[in-house]
Amino acid sequence: MQRVSSSVRQLASADFPTRWGQFRIHGFRLESAQDGNPEEAVALVMGDIHASPPLVRIHSQCLTGDVFGSLRCDCGEQLHHALEQITAEEAGVVLYLAQEGRGIGLVNKLRAYRLQDAGFDTLDANEQLGFDADERVYLPAAEMLRQLGFGTIRLLTNNPEKVAALERYGIRVAERVPHVFPSNGHSERYLRTKATRSGHFL
Repeated sequence: MQRVSSSVRQLASADFPTRWGQFRIHGFRLESAQDGNPEEAVALVMGDIHASPPLVRIHSQCLTGDVFGSLRCDCGEQLHHALEQITAEEAGVVLYLAQEGRGIGLVNKLRAYRLQDAGFDTLDANEQLGFDADERVYLPAAEMLRQLGFGTIRLLTNNPEKVAALERYGIRVAERVPHVFPSNGHSERYLRTKATRSGHFL
């Protein structure tokens, strides 16, 4: 059920001051070969990122965590900490992809929440809704990185599949940089599932 991107086009860029620091924001449109519906994604780039392999965070959109501060996941913490780390190094890249709920979409993620409340873990809830455990694809991220001029990166992630996928698509991961946060009480089962069933390094 995974969608495969057929083309990635960079369409816009601008200076982008944030509370973390000064970035350059690049807008991309991703054309899906399967459904024909374009999606949009952005890259936030800071500093002299061609001097050495840049620190990169590939972040899947999470409205509930990134914007509303949900305690059911660690997504907002991951995004904000990535921006802090890039600012501390004065160089790096955040790719922000529209892959809400591991690629199943916002409303389906809320349906999965309801199943989780009934006792299913994250992966089983997605499968109960008729999706793969994880519907995300990383070919668009690899294509975005290539268009920005990167063939080798340091990847800020706990997910070994993200590393493997990028390398399958021709992006060399020189270093996997750990990105771990403690449970807040609400996210304990979510994090345990990531570690025991998805192989995340937590």
